[in-house]
Parts: sequence; structure tokens; C-alpha cells
Amino acid sequence: MATKLDKVDAVIVGSGWAGGITAAELSKKGYQVVGLERGKDKNHDDYVGSKDELRFSMRYEMMQDLSKETITSRNDGDKQALPVRSNENAFLGTNTGGAGVHWNGHNFRYLPYDFEIYSKTVDRYGKDKIPEGMNLQDWGVTYDDMEPYYDKYEKTAGISGEENPIGPERSDKFPNPPMKDTPSTKLFKQAAKELGYHPYQIPSANVTEAYTNPDGEQINACMYCAFCETFGCDFGAKADPIITVLATAKKTGNYELRNQSTATKVLHNGKKATGIQYVNNKTGETFEQPADIVVLAGFVFTNTRLLLLSDIGEPYDPKTGKGIIGKNFTGHFNNINYLGARGYFDDKKFNNFAGAGALASTLDDFSGDNIDHSDLDFLHGFEPHIRVMGNRPIENNNVPDGTPTWGKEFKDKMLHYTNRNLYVDAQCGAMPWDTNYMDLDPTYTDFLGNPLLRVTYEYHDQERKLGQYAIKRATEIMKKMGADIVDSDDLPDDVEFNNAYTNSHNGGGVIMGADKATSAVNTYSQMWDMENLFVVGSSSFPHFSNYNPTETIGAFAYRAAEGMETYLKEGGGLLTKSATAERYA
Repeated sequence: MATKLDKVDAVIVGSGWAGGITAAELSKKGYQVVGLERGKDKNHDDYVGSKDELRFSMRYEMMQDLSKETITSRNDGDKQALPVRSNENAFLGTNTGGAGVHWNGHNFRYLPYDFEIYSKTVDRYGKDKIPEGMNLQDWGVTYDDMEPYYDKYEKTAGISGEENPIGPERSDKFPNPPMKDTPSTKLFKQAAKELGYHPYQIPSANVTEAYTNPDGEQINACMYCAFCETFGCDFGAKADPIITVLATAKKTGNYELRNQSTATKVLHNGKKATGIQYVNNKTGETFEQPADIVVLAGFVFTNTRLLLLSDIGEPYDPKTGKGIIGKNFTGHFNNINYLGARGYFDDKKFNNFAGAGALASTLDDFSGDNIDHSDLDFLHGFEPHIRVMGNRPIENNNVPDGTPTWGKEFKDKMLHYTNRNLYVDAQCGAMPWDTNYMDLDPTYTDFLGNPLLRVTYEYHDQERKLGQYAIKRATEIMKKMGADIVDSDDLPDDVEFNNAYTNSHNGGGVIMGADKATSAVNTYSQMWDMENLFVVGSSSFPHFSNYNPTETIGAFAYRAAEGMETYLKEGGGLLTKSATAERYA
């Protein structure tokens, strides 16, 4: 029997960027908000002095316990899906702040093309350019609609950046200057310019100067210690939910975060959500938290699974093409979306062990539709970059192709090239397909006995051809950088999905749009079928750009929070216009 708790204004599942932003915005307005986080209670002090590569990078202390709850995965809808049990294959964050604590900090705005991808593709190339089975659709908003929310997120997170020389217009500069140039980023930029491209420093949440955000939260200056990815920041210099939006929410006195609380169901009466049912992981007790609005702000897998477990919305059926929930699963995967060329230098040495998570240089000449696809057999694009993240010694041991994997030659080349190799890789866009979706697994369950989420993802010629093109361009840049040996990544025609979700860049399942017939939520992340239920995060992305998703998640969280406030103030209804956009008009 579940214990029913006192009603609050809002209950939010998740405490990452999406959950933290919505919690901060609602609690600042005086609303009573409860957050549910399945992981442990954490604060900044827990990460001071935490530079332990074995503990965090190899034993994945900040990742979800996949023995209790995971996903099942397959690359063919006719095959049996199997559980993903190794964190080596699934960087699924947990604990307070979620993946927003262990992330690197790359911050990009999506392009105007991304938000209107179907219309812009048809206008430029015609409908025949879109392959059969590719589910392209516009998002229902434009870049101009989202620009004010991007600006707000960047100021909250103190993003350090350099303006993209061929990027879309901005209403304001970045709040902090870009990260330092290094010998390797300078070499990359010089080569790119000689090839006629437009390099710039990647916008970073590794903040370059001590900064106080508009909510009064302090973010310190980055020390370039290189312990960012899979780590919490030792210095409080990487913008994360703990030191920004969650701190803001807690200071209001209107926000309570309940850790070790696993949400199991959205409670509803068929027309409106009434609350969240959750289990206390320590005691096994079940609770019901009633609320006027319910917000699902977990990771893609969590949001989609909760809707399916709660019988909300029509599940996607790949055979008929009907249904929405679970549709358009996309993501960035190491074996096809992160490929490039490694160069080995005999007469140049680099300090490969210093850096920061988002210390990097890139160029946008190939992003989105910036290249003419008329004579190309793929859509969307990629952004080549060189990253100076700091090569931690256990994980990195690169030698030229053909080197023996043991013995004297291996040891000699390993030592020689330790600080004489660089890598230019390209992160590619990911298009949605009718074969790629999520549903409930008929065989496997979690530690509470509920069905696991099943992911079906199949690669298509689109991904292979885009990847091959990206590798060529990365190789071109590396050769221009003067490497003596250039080893290009291999992408065989028969590459298959290997059940790896290592980048935590995934989207879809609860997609956004202007039409209820083709989307689950409107542009305020509000469910069409249940107006007081909001699903926030990259779950709503109809496709995946070539950029990292976090800034766009943050921007949509601010838009969603604005919609929630309007909904609560006006007592209901579907949302149609943006007060923020009107203020900036």
C-alpha cells in the first residue's frame, strides 16, 4: 500500500539540468516543488580532491547501477534484445545533478536548420532528397524563438565562448571569454584556415574567470586540471546543476530534493496527471506524491519508460508507423558518430596531460546544411574538432597502426608517441528512422519487477556515408597540420550497432512538434494528451544535430518552465505563446 503525501504545486523527476532549471524557475516564483532523484545525495564537497582515474573513469562511480536498472538493446527488430550491464557501454549518470555533473562541458546552440529541418530540406532539395523511412519533421519553433532561452541558459551557466564566425545571430556576447589556446588548437586553427575553413574555440562550461550568475551563484575559474569527463569538478569551476540551479532552488526554501527515490509511475485519471508514485530505494516503501503539475525531467530512457509504464500516449508501432511514444530514438555513438584521424608527429611534442573537458577548437563549415548536399548521398553534417581534454594515463596509449600490441617495438613507440600524437574527430548528426525506437521489453525487468526499456537501433547508409565523408575531412585537416603518420579511422560497410551508449547523447521518444498527430509534446514540452504533464529534455528532440545537446536541453527547460508558470497562474490550458520571446522582440 502506497503512502499518500501532501499535495505540492509541482513534482519533478530528475535533478539534472532539465530538472534543476525547472525547479529553480518555479521555486523562485513561490511554488512548492518536490524533486525526485533515484541516486545519492551529493554536493560540491563530495568532489573536492577526487582526481582518481581508477575510481571514476574505470569503475564509473558516478554512473547508474546497471545491475538494478538498465535498458535492453538490439540492432534489429527481429532479434532478441539483451540487457546492457557494463558502464563501459553506458554512461548513464545518477546522483544529485545527474549527467550534468560528470559531463565535459561542451556547449553549442543548434542551427536554424535543425529546428526547421524538414521544411528547409524540401525547400532546397525537394522531397525526394529525404530517404524512405527517415522521419524528418520540423520542431514547431525557430532558432529566433529559442535564442532568448539560449542566452538565459548561457548566463546561468557562465559559458565561456568565442563567437562562431559563420554561426547564427546572437542577442548578446558570451558571459565569459573563451578557453586558452594551446599549441595543438593553434595548429588545428592554422591548418583549418589554410584550407579555407572558419575555426573557433568551442563554447565551454569550464568557466574561464570567476563568475557570479544572475541568480547570485558563484562559479570559479577553471584550473585546466583535465579531470572533467566522468568526474565532478574539484574546483567548482565546471558549471553543473549542483552549484547553479539546484543551489538557487534550495535557497528559496520552496524546493525539496528527495534522493534515493525511484519514480515508477505517473499517476493520472486519464485526463490529467495527479502525481508520481515512487519507491524509497533504502526502505522499499512506496509513496504517492500528488501535484498540480508533473514534470518528467530524467534522461531519455527514464522519461520514455515512465510514460509507457503509465499508459500515457500511444506507443510507437514500427510495423504500422502509428503511435508516438518511443519514436525517433537517436544519438551520438562512438563507432559511427565520433570518427576521424590520429596524427603522429616526430618533431613536435604536446602536453597531452593538461587540459579541460571542453577545451577544444572546431569549425562549422560542415555542420547541419552548411554544405551543399545536392550531390551528396546523405543529409545533415558534422563538426570536426580537436579536443585538449587531458589524456589520463590509464585510458590512453596510442601507437601507429601496424604496431605490435606487445614487446619492445610496442614499448618504444608507446613512449615515443605519448606526447607526439593528436586526434581530430568529427561528431556527426543523427537522423531518425522508422526502425529506431524504444518500447517495453517483454522479457527483462528491473529490481522492482517492472519491464525494462528496450532500445532498437539500426544503422543505415545515411550514417555510413556521412561518417565516411567526415573521416575524409578530418584526415585532410590532420595532414595539413603536418603529422608524419596519419591513421584514419575505419568505417566498414557492415558496421553494426554494438549496444554502446557511452556518450550519454541520446534523444527522442517523446518528440516535439506543432501537430498533435506527429508529436507527443508541444514546444513548451507539454503533453498534448495530458496538459499538466511536461516532459523536459532531449526526449523531445525529433532528431539529433551534430552538436552536443546540453545547451539546447537547457534552453528548452527555460521555455518549459515559463510554460509551467503560465499554466499554474492561468489555471490550465495548452500553451501557445512565449512571454520571453515577446520581451526580446
